[in-house]
Amino acid sequence: MPLTDDMHLISVDDHLVEPPTLWLDRLPAQYRDAGPRIIDLPIQSRPDDPPANVWQYEGKLFPQIGLNAVAGKDPKDYGTEPLRYTDMIPGCYEPHARVIDMDIDGVQAALCFPSFPRFAGTVFLQADDKALALLCVQAWNDFMIDEWCAAAPDRLIPIVIMPLWDVDACVAELRRTVAKGARAVSFSENPAGLGLPSFHTAHWDPFLSACEEADVPLCLHFGSSGQAPQTAPEAPFAVTITLFGCNSMYSTADLLFSPVFHRHPRLKIAMAEGGIGWVPYILERADYVWNRHRFYQNVDQRTPPSELFAEHMFGCFIDDVHGLGSRYEIGLSRILWEADYPHSDSNWPNSRKRAIEVFADIPDAEVRQMVETNSRELFNFPR
Repeated sequence: MPLTDDMHLISVDDHLVEPPTLWLDRLPAQYRDAGPRIIDLPIQSRPDDPPANVWQYEGKLFPQIGLNAVAGKDPKDYGTEPLRYTDMIPGCYEPHARVIDMDIDGVQAALCFPSFPRFAGTVFLQADDKALALLCVQAWNDFMIDEWCAAAPDRLIPIVIMPLWDVDACVAELRRTVAKGARAVSFSENPAGLGLPSFHTAHWDPFLSACEEADVPLCLHFGSSGQAPQTAPEAPFAVTITLFGCNSMYSTADLLFSPVFHRHPRLKIAMAEGGIGWVPYILERADYVWNRHRFYQNVDQRTPPSELFAEHMFGCFIDDVHGLGSRYEIGLSRILWEADYPHSDSNWPNSRKRAIEVFADIPDAEVRQMVETNSRELFNFPR
């Protein structure tokens, strides 16, 4: 029987909702008014309802406190956003409650991306006061390592965000947080989409070298470029949700034709929440293009893109039956499992039950590799 009881499900893509006092508890006194804090805002369309909880930062309002944190709700009751902390189950924002929810779900360990700062901390990239923004990045990272993951160090994998506006500050923050126990970095899938230098420049080399030296992988969550697939202004959001994985396809092709892996031969990158069913096609297409078009372009002449993928990149999936059918073409060592708690793609509280169905016809050794072993090796997270 696949997914036996001794196999640990490790989710490489879950999310946490920041508790209201995260920055109030950690910022110096002179920054607390400008730093992120929760305020109550009346709901104009529903004046009789309790006010919404809204983040305020540098005088601006950020109403998305939970980023679709709908775990435990019936799909008929889904919306794009919970309005109050009381609209969410406590496991969204409290680490001990999260571990209980993981036990209910049959998940052993999880890596949790931010919510308010966005997946790669880009709220702070767009801030006016970069001194405050750096303190906010450090406060989030300290919360992640010292409070969230410290509550269950054998269950929660520390991931950190970077001060993306300053590559030297990224190097310093990476080294600071790795010394505290960080195991991964959430980074943008496409820095150019944020107005930053692209992967095709040398700008990020000091930071990427520091990641190599620390043996810390980059996790590129779809949407961390600040862009989402859209076909038409009138198209329902369901179109965008369906096409989310295209962001990971774009990023994969971008990286495979960039100098990143040639300059950083030990760098590892995981494409969070992008699925895996598209991987065989994009690798076949990239190799086809490389064979025909590399000679007249600024493209490495030595290594086909598929070989670079097999050495450096990982695909992450929630419920990708088609992708698992192509697991040998993708490479068993390149596949990671994710639960996406507490978002609407999550199967909570039935993640393990669903995984048993998805892996039903796959040999035990292969299942163990995809749900546990690959993740433990990538994130240096021993059993």
